[in-house]
Amino acid sequence: MSKFYDRITTELQTFIEAQHIFFVASAPNEGRVNLSPKGMDALRVISESEIAYLDLTGSGNETAAHLLENSRITVMLCSFTEKPLILRLYGQGEPIRPRDAAWQEYLSLFPAIAGTRQIMRVKVESVQTSCGFAVPFYEFSGDRTILKEWAEKKGEEGVYAYWQEKNQISIDGLPTKLL
Repeated sequence: MSKFYDRITTELQTFIEAQHIFFVASAPNEGRVNLSPKGMDALRVISESEIAYLDLTGSGNETAAHLLENSRITVMLCSFTEKPLILRLYGQGEPIRPRDAAWQEYLSLFPAIAGTRQIMRVKVESVQTSCGFAVPFYEFSGDRTILKEWAEKKGEEGVYAYWQEKNQISIDGLPTKLL
């Protein structure tokens, strides 16, 4: 059965910190819902009402565009190995970019990963757990290194050029204001 919380409890924080994958969902006012898997030790619990995650270079920049339009975001984690559990964090998000005053403070919470594009800060408004009884068992065997290697090979200038070409407008035509 599902249960709602008004904050991230200590028990839920422990669960979050043990996961190797999380999923981020956002949507514009009109257009496609975006749902993306994330990994690479990129999620942090800042407080009982705030999380942040590293947003690495990708083929699109949908979440940034959606957050600029309406700030709605959901982050989901689920257990694949232990006691079954699905955890959803509902909230309001905003991108933090290298040009922003909060950049260094938040960046210091994460490992250095080539291709880091921005950090998504989420003010958590509601937390929901549900059973997860149908989620299959999976074993974590490691993070993929392809994206990091791609960004290292391109170098900072190459990644910046990629952002200019591929990450300025969402697939629904919304600006991302990345650069």
